[in-house]
Amino acid sequence: MPPKLTWKDIDDIALALVESHPDRDPLSVRFTELRRMVEQLPDFQAQEGHQVNEQILEAIQAAWHEEAEDQRSDDDEDPGYSPVRPFKPDE
Repeated sequence: MPPKLTWKDIDDIALALVESHPDRDPLSVRFTELRRMVEQLPDFQAQEGHQVNEQILEAIQAAWHEEAEDQRSDDDEDPGYSPVRPFKPDE
């Protein structure tokens, strides 16, 4: 059984949020909603005695935004070099 995510697993939480909410803009999510979204992740389990705070939520939001940007850039694959006038041999 894989280990549960906790508030300290910022990068793993960010990846899980990208996968579970691919169309959401991380920067448009309020911290109250972000907290609820994290707590609803299937692999998340809050640790007793470890309170979440604004600093943790801000770090999660920033990591989520970065991960989403990375995924978008991967999806927009650069086709590479394409000549303006490609060579066409005489037929």
